[in-house]
Amino acid sequence: MQPIETSRLRIRLLTIADAAQVLNLVNTEGFITHIGDRGVRDESQAKQYLEQGTLASYKQHGFGMFAVEDRATGEWLGQAGLIKRDHLPFPDIGYALLPQYEGRGFATEAAMAVLKWAKQQGLAQLYGVISPSNQASANVLQKLGFTSQGLIDWQPDEQVMLFQRAL
Repeated sequence: MQPIETSRLRIRLLTIADAAQVLNLVNTEGFITHIGDRGVRDESQAKQYLEQGTLASYKQHGFGMFAVEDRATGEWLGQAGLIKRDHLPFPDIGYALLPQYEGRGFATEAAMAVLKWAKQQGLAQLYGVISPSNQASANVLQKLGFTSQGLIDWQPDEQVMLFQRAL
């Protein structure tokens, strides 16, 4: 994948070199609350998390989560991309930012770029899967034209909100 550029962002493939930033992201309060605790506590575990998750997804599906960087400064802001889950017929779009970059429209801008990229790849539909308490993420999905499909059972004793959009 060639990097995707928007007016403010550069979106590129994640690499093992991003392990320190991923470690920081997955241990933020917002990530743990709304996405889940991945049990990644050191850089070695972050590298393994990348290898077994994102990098394996690139090989298997041709997509995964991507690094989101500020075009002007090169700062690592977070990640956005697509996740293919066995129990959903289409990939779902995901995004997560470091707390200091939230509330500036970066998530919407990154998700819109990923949505356009997914359409160019020939995907027919995308889902959005969010925790019911994550209103900010619901707002991003609605801005992108996703419609709520309501609550669904996700894991034992867990429900999530499912959004869907045709491309």
